[in-house]
Amino acid sequence: MASLTLTLIVTGAPAAEAKPSTSDRNGNTTTVARTHDGRAITNAAVAKEVAAFWTPERMAKAVDLDVKRVGPPESPNRARKPDGPAGTVAPVAPRIASGDDVSILLTESQTVGKVYFTTPNGGTASCSASTTASGKRRLVVTAGHCVHQGRGGQWYGNWQFVPRYRSGVRPFGTFVAYQLTARTAWINNSSHDEDMGIAIMHNGGSYGLKVVDTVGGNGLRWNWGYNVPLVTALGYPSNLGGGESQQYCQSGTWHAGGQQIRMWCNMTYGSSGGPWLQEYNDQNGLGYINSVVSHGDNPGNGQFDGPYFDNDIKSLYDFAEGLSPA
Repeated sequence: MASLTLTLIVTGAPAAEAKPSTSDRNGNTTTVARTHDGRAITNAAVAKEVAAFWTPERMAKAVDLDVKRVGPPESPNRARKPDGPAGTVAPVAPRIASGDDVSILLTESQTVGKVYFTTPNGGTASCSASTTASGKRRLVVTAGHCVHQGRGGQWYGNWQFVPRYRSGVRPFGTFVAYQLTARTAWINNSSHDEDMGIAIMHNGGSYGLKVVDTVGGNGLRWNWGYNVPLVTALGYPSNLGGGESQQYCQSGTWHAGGQQIRMWCNMTYGSSGGPWLQEYNDQNGLGYINSVVSHGDNPGNGQFDGPYFDNDIKSLYDFAEGLSPA
């Protein structure tokens, strides 16, 4: 199935020939990204249409996606999934000069951005996401619920990533997805244990290049344990800065029930999909993604949960990288 999907991307097959989704035996599912009217985004011309769709007015009206729990709660007494060997992908710096607007602060990384997409009911919504390093340099990591509605739902359309968006300014331009991936357990069952998604991006931005070449890519870590002394979460919550600028919180993590981790943080809606970074370096804006914002039972109460990054995120990462053209 993977080879079929890749062919659709490379050859730019029309939407009518693109299957809605395909899955592998390792619990991953993918679809060709589509426009709000159902066309497959398999070439640069359609990607430009998507970028043009997202006018400043539409971006401003996009609703920050809810971070409340949207599926059945996992039992807090459920046994933790045994850890496998700890693994790491190293971060990478951008390959180009970053332009004039490159200030990096603790609260802002050029690898983190705001995501915009259309919903099946015709609305517009937003999340947070971040780039991750890979050989093909096209991957953006977010929550599963920022690419697909979950059990009984559909994939989102017109999916666009704006790295280090700030109050209407797009310092590195925009990047449009042409392939979306998520864990099958999220798609079929809305499992918060596997609320993970990865988008494969078209070339784009201010330089017409790959997203990781443009802004760099965070590292990735899995099986590093539930208790991590310090992570930095970055995202675009509506309760802080009105969703118009990156915000952050820092905390240790602990087991939250099921295969989930929890941290102290007061960010709410819009921060969904934002990275939890180990060893975040505020001098270069890079760290190691260890989870993403998934949900909170009472957003704004000072804590939220993310999926524990075990072998499942590595499987999804390999799946998405395998689907990416060079």
